[in-house]
Amino acid sequence: MSNHQIALTVNGRQCPLSVAPETPLLFVLRNDLALNGPKYGCGLGECGACSVLVNGRAVRSCSVTVGACENRDIVTLEGLANGDVLHPVQQAFVEKQAAQCGYCLNGMIMAIAGLLNRIQAPDEADIRSALKNHLCRCGTHMEILAAARRAVELSCQSETGAA
Repeated sequence: MSNHQIALTVNGRQCPLSVAPETPLLFVLRNDLALNGPKYGCGLGECGACSVLVNGRAVRSCSVTVGACENRDIVTLEGLANGDVLHPVQQAFVEKQAAQCGYCLNGMIMAIAGLLNRIQAPDEADIRSALKNHLCRCGTHMEILAAARRAVELSCQSETGAA
């Protein structure tokens, strides 16, 4: 693998890098850009801990290459909030205390954020489908589902201007 100049847009910021295009996006995010929201879980795209948004859709950053992400908008957990104002999904996960160890939360939050980018008011089946391939070994699935439902409520409120 030889290095190339690659320009990524991560959390709204231009990030020029000299890296092999085949490098997994996760490695660049964590090692080169010091963004620790995406977690290294399985390294195979199975667990979801490494999820980020690429052009608004949740993807597994361990199984997508840096080269495939050039000229695309990448958002990590660190980029969801608007300054000090949490993204509705982040706010919902805090309100519902949907974490035990927290390792899976990045993937769960990014999956629901991606879902809300695609569907304005997803139903229970949409939520469960978005989360079905994300692993949580602590067993906080009920809290995660409650947080996802709350995120939908908060997102719909922010769309209508209600608080």
